[in-house]
Amino acid sequence: MSAGTGISADALHARLTEVLAPTELQVIDESADHAGHMGADGTGSGTHFRVRIASPAFAGKRRVAQHRLVYDALQDFLARGLHALAIEIV
Repeated sequence: MSAGTGISADALHARLTEVLAPTELQVIDESADHAGHMGADGTGSGTHFRVRIASPAFAGKRRVAQHRLVYDALQDFLARGLHALAIEIV
């Protein structure tokens, strides 16, 4: 079994809060639902997440630019093994 990514929903939540000051934020680890899929590391956590977020930083930006802000904030997590990120702008 793999050692895993060490990435948690709490860590993503903290980073997004720090960088984007969201007015609404929910981070859900969906890794267990993707066992056996590409990018899963066998631990059932830390690879596949869903983010539901609202932030003043998104005002006036197109959806692609909003998503880019989220990806940019989480870049180091992507480098550590975050494989999939579903983003819902609310």
